[in-house]
Amino acid sequence: MESFTDIHQRACERHGGAAAVDSLMPAVRSAKALASSKDDRWLAQMTRCVFQAGFVWRVVDHKWADFEDVFFGFPPHKIIMLSPEQIDRFASNPRIIRNRQKVLSVQDNARFILDIARAHGSFGKFVSRWPAHDLVGLFAQLKAQGSRLGGMTGQRVLRNMGKDTFIITGDVVRCLQRSGVDVDENPVSKRKLQLIQDAFNHWHEESGLPYSHISRICALSL
Repeated sequence: MESFTDIHQRACERHGGAAAVDSLMPAVRSAKALASSKDDRWLAQMTRCVFQAGFVWRVVDHKWADFEDVFFGFPPHKIIMLSPEQIDRFASNPRIIRNRQKVLSVQDNARFILDIARAHGSFGKFVSRWPAHDLVGLFAQLKAQGSRLGGMTGQRVLRNMGKDTFIITGDVVRCLQRSGVDVDENPVSKRKLQLIQDAFNHWHEESGLPYSHISRICALSL
């Protein structure tokens, strides 16, 4: 497998040097800071990423203040109490994006967050304790227990909240392929995802960099 040093060098050559590449790295929160994150912010971020999926992100961003207002700040314990009639009203509200299935996912993800919080103290504590060497296991749990959190949506939620995680974008997949990792264009099987995890574990051990930085550098190397 290609060394991460070579991948990093290509990224620097393509984007104006090491300092320029460093400036593009995503923020990574400490385990303590991540553990202190509130459940309402996790539900808000899940909702934002779900609505952005397959849609124009800037439209969601433009309407986000209205999303926060319509869903009264995304407190999970209140969201789960919404009646079907209230859900229908939310789904037809022009202040947000009128997609009933995605609106329904907000309530489903509120239940998911509360289930996790009951077992672990909070959703943030649960995520903060999950080991980086098994991120694909966390992705699988988001997909299985959450609503519409499979693929890059769940991965983006984690990244946006500050969890140290890779995101399996098209550019990252192409970097992996170029490096000799046996993955296809849309790696979804457990075996393929484990190959990706193994590659990132190897590069993390080699470089000492956060997984999110390795992921971003991989994307920038193409």
